[in-house]
Amino acid sequence: MHHFEELQLNFETYFNHRHFPENPSTLYDPAEYFIGLGGKRIRPVMCLMGNELFEDIHPDAYPLAAAVELFHNFTLIHDDIMDKAPLRRGKPTVHSKYGEPTALLGGDVMLVVAYDYLNRIDNRFLKKIVHLFNHTAMQVCEGQQLDMDFEKIADVSLEEYINMISLKTSVLLAASLRMGAMLGGAGEGNQLQLYEFGKKLGIAFQVQDDYLDAFGDPEKFGKQVGGDIMANKKTFLLIHAMETANPTQKAELERLLKTDESAKVEKVLNLFKECGIDAWARELKEKYIQEAAKHMEDIAVLSVRKKPLLELMHYLVQRDK
Repeated sequence: MHHFEELQLNFETYFNHRHFPENPSTLYDPAEYFIGLGGKRIRPVMCLMGNELFEDIHPDAYPLAAAVELFHNFTLIHDDIMDKAPLRRGKPTVHSKYGEPTALLGGDVMLVVAYDYLNRIDNRFLKKIVHLFNHTAMQVCEGQQLDMDFEKIADVSLEEYINMISLKTSVLLAASLRMGAMLGGAGEGNQLQLYEFGKKLGIAFQVQDDYLDAFGDPEKFGKQVGGDIMANKKTFLLIHAMETANPTQKAELERLLKTDESAKVEKVLNLFKECGIDAWARELKEKYIQEAAKHMEDIAVLSVRKKPLLELMHYLVQRDK
């Protein structure tokens, strides 16, 4: 059994080469540039780990992992355009460096190359894997659309937000694990448990992200605290605060959201604390971690095989940054 770090290195070795033709360089160099920005490669490694949970790693797990990583990067390039984000991983985004038209096309060719990698998979598995891959790709687009829709709606319920996060973030983690498990010969029941494990883990990860943005230590977190508050982003924290605040607190929250005053972050955080949002968010994260662990427990393989994935779960949700 391999730990996350070992598989990360193995995947990097496999993935670290040029993925696009040379010409026209005005299209393909920007795509290469973006892939070269790195990242933790969590999703492709989850393909490998999903496979190894059941059986030695199948050679096709690597092209599958590459397809997942290219798909993920395609969504990021297009997300950055939608969010007008100047930086990604501390470097200029594709659209800010090369312009929006090139970023759109760069994302498109990245998706096409992802399918090229999928096409290398053994025919025995191909149909089911492509079906899940396509279903997941549509869900990620739905999640992104809902995220944008929510910016225009005053009241978003916790349930709606969790659904959006599941589509936008969790299903790709879950599908990466499940597609790997398919290559590992897992039965339908085990595949479903593993998929739910990935889904719950993704939600816990987002709860933590929202929490750290508000209550994290900026030294460890590596970015300004309160970015979500400044941007009036609907997060787990804000939605729950709106649902639990008394009328006076709610009125003050609504007033603060409309302002850009210098003390905005501090005042909103104080209101969150008055409403007990910090403790609630920690409990909510714990609830999803417990649910994820229960799904892992219900997978019918030896517990020693589950260890790397449980370690990864704790790594993802116990981080300070």
